[in-house]
Amino acid sequence: MAVLLLAEVTDGHLSMDATAKAVTAAAKLGDVTVLCAGARAADAAKEAATIAGVKKVLCAEDAGLGHRLAEATADLIVGLAGDYEHIVAPATTDAKNVMPRVAALLDVMVISDASGVVDANTFERPIYAGNAIQTVKSKDGKKVVTFRTSTFDAAATGNSAPVETIAGASSELSSWVEDKVAASDRPELTSAGIVVSGGRGVGSEENFALIEKLADKLGAAVGASRAAVDSGFAPNDWQVGQTGKVVAPNLYVAVGISGAIQHLAGMKDSKIIVAINKDEEAPIFQVADFGLVADLFTAVPELVEKL
Repeated sequence: MAVLLLAEVTDGHLSMDATAKAVTAAAKLGDVTVLCAGARAADAAKEAATIAGVKKVLCAEDAGLGHRLAEATADLIVGLAGDYEHIVAPATTDAKNVMPRVAALLDVMVISDASGVVDANTFERPIYAGNAIQTVKSKDGKKVVTFRTSTFDAAATGNSAPVETIAGASSELSSWVEDKVAASDRPELTSAGIVVSGGRGVGSEENFALIEKLADKLGAAVGASRAAVDSGFAPNDWQVGQTGKVVAPNLYVAVGISGAIQHLAGMKDSKIIVAINKDEEAPIFQVADFGLVADLFTAVPELVEKL
């Protein structure tokens, strides 16, 4: 079977982590063709061609595909869909904007956040904040799927798949106004190898500087629980959880986080979980590999000093 995978391309750059993990999932379905689309996509296409398991890369460059506009990208994919049984993508913000449009145009269902591939028609996906796994079997002629990349390992590199340039696309349905991007020297939250998150126990926006100091010592991304975000301690884009970002780093440090089920849904696939909380009954300790029952205002400064 043939699979078309929409690569994650932003401003001409390939998100290798998200794309390589999606390739691992897609390879279970058949021969993978990667689509790199954008106002600039040539360099991303060359990089995608190095991912093991990729048979071919399609490169579509057009001004109408720039600035992450979903309508033009969806039209492009639908125009290519005739040659593929599966149209897939990593479950990123961009893909969650594009893929439902593709499914609607093809008049099929979209299977979102798939965490496992049973066979060509059957997929697993988490429901109820990750407390249950739903098995979905689709009878649609074409399957439109987004993969939760935190559950798949990244495909290796070293491949040299052929790159084919194709015509781009544009749409009058939307237009770019401006991008507002927060500048940061820290790793991107969803792809970071280490994440340090703070919760309601941190107490204030000023105290969140402790979390940032620890993160900087570890070269980590900074996260937050919904309670911390709702209280104004941290910005929205730091939120980890069911209604935030899903992460699965090698090390997750939860500071002052009680461990509500909605937060656990966003980080419980982390390889090693460390919890610091003064409440020894906090649910976070049930999933932690290492737990420290201590006042974070004592433990974190000491940890920063020793690091």
